[in-house]
Amino acid sequence: MSRYAILEQIKQLDPVKDHHRIIYLAGAYETPWLTTRALEFALFRTYAVPSIAKLLDQTGQFYHHGQRRYDDTAILIAEITEHGYDSERGRAALRRMNQMHGRYRISNDDFLYVLSTFIFEPLRWTSRFGWRQPIQVEKEAMYYFWREVGKRMNIKNIPPSYEAFEQFNIAYEQANFCYSDASHRVAEATIQVFLSWYPAPLRPLIREAIYALMDDPLRWAFGFPKPATVMRIMAEGTLKLYGKTIRWMPARKTPYLYTQHHRHRSYPTGYQLEKLGVDHR
Repeated sequence: MSRYAILEQIKQLDPVKDHHRIIYLAGAYETPWLTTRALEFALFRTYAVPSIAKLLDQTGQFYHHGQRRYDDTAILIAEITEHGYDSERGRAALRRMNQMHGRYRISNDDFLYVLSTFIFEPLRWTSRFGWRQPIQVEKEAMYYFWREVGKRMNIKNIPPSYEAFEQFNIAYEQANFCYSDASHRVAEATIQVFLSWYPAPLRPLIREAIYALMDDPLRWAFGFPKPATVMRIMAEGTLKLYGKTIRWMPARKTPYLYTQHHRHRSYPTGYQLEKLGVDHR
């Protein structure tokens, strides 16, 4: 299959009517590994908002069940993106998310911001490190897909267009990113989860690479040190090389589905959607 075959399919689709099909093709065939990393960083990024970090800090989940917290969130998002928000599994995942969120007082603006990161972080990562640039159809499809998810989460005042939501995302970070002890603790706990995936001798290097992939406002909000210039060049260069390498490889013939192909460390024998989440710890 031609490297550009999936892209040609995407170009023929309507971002309003076919938004799930578009993000499925892009995420499962075009950029599966990069999309997963971008969504990890999207959630990580939200911890720079003190009100979000304070709530997560108070639950204690990141300190006692960090890997499970990661797995639960990643699985729920993947169930929605892979199966669609109106599929049986997608509805079950949304129901579970709404049940968990309903236990806490979360502002609508914080909900909006988190929702926006699921649109813009994957697109930004693909733009920086992907084997090709996202096209306008994909950008609009991301907006329409996550707008529908937001409606099903009872999120109000979702901006009326991709451009308006991007402006909200940027303005919200500028107004709300600042250092807090809670942000530092939650971010550090999350980094500990990431580091646990690698052999101990590599962990200091991985930590520096994580710092290097943060922009300055994010790093300042977490209170992390400035990485060496050489580390930033190496980290970004490695990801850019990955994208260039993928460009010359054959296109995937089968989809990579996170729910089926990823090894979920917390659930080696499988998981039940209704049992994911903090009230089952």
